[in-house]
Amino acid sequence: MPNRLAHETSPYLLQHADNPVDWWPWSAEAFEEARRRDVPVLLSVGYSSCHWCHVMAHESFEDDATAALVNEHFVAVKVDREERPDVDAVYMEAVQAATGQGGWPMTVFLTPDAAPFYFGTYFPPEPRHGMPSFPEVLEGVRDAWSGRREEVGEVAQRIVKDLAGRSLAYGGDGVPGEEELAQALLGLTREYDATRGGFGGAPKFPPSMVLEFLLRHHARTGSEGALQMAADTCEAMARGGIYDQLGGGFARYAVDRAWVVPHFEKMLYDNALLCRVYAHLWKATGSDLARRVALETADFLVRELRTPEGGFASALDADSDDGTGRHVEGAYYVWTPGQLAEVLGVEDAALAAAHYGVTEDGTFEHGSSVLQLPQDAGVADAERLASIAARLLAAREERARPGRDDKVVAAWNGLAIAALAEAGALFDRPDLVERATEAADLLVRVHMDEQARLTRTSKDGRAGANAGVLEDYADVAEGFLALAAVTGEGAWLEFAGFLLDLVLARFTSEGGALYDTAHDAEQLIRRPQDPTDNAAPSGWTAAAGALLTYAAQTGSEAHRAAAEGALGVVKALGPRAPRFIGWGLATAEALLDGPREIAVVGTPGDGAFEELRRTALLATAPGAVLAAGAPDSEEFPLLKDRPLVAGGPAAYVCRHFTCDAPVTDAAALRRAL
Repeated sequence: MPNRLAHETSPYLLQHADNPVDWWPWSAEAFEEARRRDVPVLLSVGYSSCHWCHVMAHESFEDDATAALVNEHFVAVKVDREERPDVDAVYMEAVQAATGQGGWPMTVFLTPDAAPFYFGTYFPPEPRHGMPSFPEVLEGVRDAWSGRREEVGEVAQRIVKDLAGRSLAYGGDGVPGEEELAQALLGLTREYDATRGGFGGAPKFPPSMVLEFLLRHHARTGSEGALQMAADTCEAMARGGIYDQLGGGFARYAVDRAWVVPHFEKMLYDNALLCRVYAHLWKATGSDLARRVALETADFLVRELRTPEGGFASALDADSDDGTGRHVEGAYYVWTPGQLAEVLGVEDAALAAAHYGVTEDGTFEHGSSVLQLPQDAGVADAERLASIAARLLAAREERARPGRDDKVVAAWNGLAIAALAEAGALFDRPDLVERATEAADLLVRVHMDEQARLTRTSKDGRAGANAGVLEDYADVAEGFLALAAVTGEGAWLEFAGFLLDLVLARFTSEGGALYDTAHDAEQLIRRPQDPTDNAAPSGWTAAAGALLTYAAQTGSEAHRAAAEGALGVVKALGPRAPRFIGWGLATAEALLDGPREIAVVGTPGDGAFEELRRTALLATAPGAVLAAGAPDSEEFPLLKDRPLVAGGPAAYVCRHFTCDAPVTDAAALRRAL
């Protein structure tokens, strides 16, 4: 019989709907049932493109004997961490505190009061590598529950108390200044891999938010070292196997230091953030590589992740069918010399192997290679190589495709809207701005209610049941603000304001600290609160950035004060852990620079107006905001009381509450920015 997951909107939960395990979604009823039966809760947390989640599902949750053991002695609850980041964060904190490490699948045993008492991640079906088998773990927990209940209760109480005591000392004494940002740069320089780009060792993640900080720091201070680290890292990633050399887009991370072998899943948030970084690198340097990668990544987002409703799907799986009916990681993306010859013929295959670093031994498993661009020299026959790439891509399209997680997550769609809007404006691709606008329309239509409260996810145009968390409000506002700047449509500024007013009303606490869940959200064993930037900006730093941009667009003192209060955490963490507060550091750069407010007045479509507008869009000044339109237009507060100059278009630049004289000439505007 199917379990209770058949009507969920999460593709990850739906993958488990036919398991013999009698799964419940996270709900009060599940804990009620555990209380009624007097059994513990088995909480299993994962996400749809997680390789080891699939492995454990296949080995244990699809196994009748294991399922019988679970069903008899536990209430089993399945959670998609991407739908419920709050549940994931609270129990992950407990797992990490208890074991020193975390990850997914996350396996936690709880009392019927939701207090955790035993933890792990992946458990194998039989004992191996010093790990107990999953059936052994189930038996052990069952025995402890029935024979040593008091001890279990004490452990659970202690863990909950420890978690509750972890309130955040976040620095609260003012905003980060020159000194903290210089210390952060120094810390990054120490951890920089000068040979291969990036920071730290393996596994190596694309440091998109740190790169954003480095580009902004260079723009503000002229630091050549900051620009060099950003440019060299971007080049190393774009030439490595972590970047899809045929179809564009980045994989989640590289398992090695040299970016050669990726963990093949492709996430919406990574690609949105990286698309934006490469576009900004192009602004700073004019690099052809940066332009190409920004556009290829934008095209990947639209081609592979766009949903029929106009939003963007969350991820593509790492695994796919290798042609023999087995699901294998990377099968869709890797090549052997023999496969190249089959598609290209002997001569072109030899050129392709040399160009993409495909070897007889292989750079991945079973003699296959991940495509890279290892050579440094310019390539002679560009036309022939373009033909080779097109034929390989066409042949790859015939392979079984990786699965796609079709749920639309509000926060990550906000990041995609910002990236596509900016890339479309910078590279004169109005189609990308249109795709950004369609995604924004979907968020307003499906994810936002009359009070501007957000739902975190939707699928097939149907809103999910879970309330938006802080990152949803902040990243969607960020996307709307970027869209307002490039389209000149003030409605997006207004929508961003509604969302940020809710951040002020429902997510802030005294002294500028922020919580990840709203004041009136479901009460978990602890209210999650994490300011660190990991795979994507934390809700905390994303909110600081959006609040600052909105304040610059509108002159709102309340929003600026809230942004400054939130940045206290960057003052505390920036010098100590710069790799994990990159978006916070980037926002601090914007604050130090002003951020600059640019108002361009004139007639949209008029040549001189459009030239000034484009010059403003190309500004590298950190966090600069742009309002462009007719003088005294109601759409943007920045356009108020900004007249034409001698009857023609003009640009006004203000920062730190002082304004320069208006300029009518693009070269003069360029100098001001």
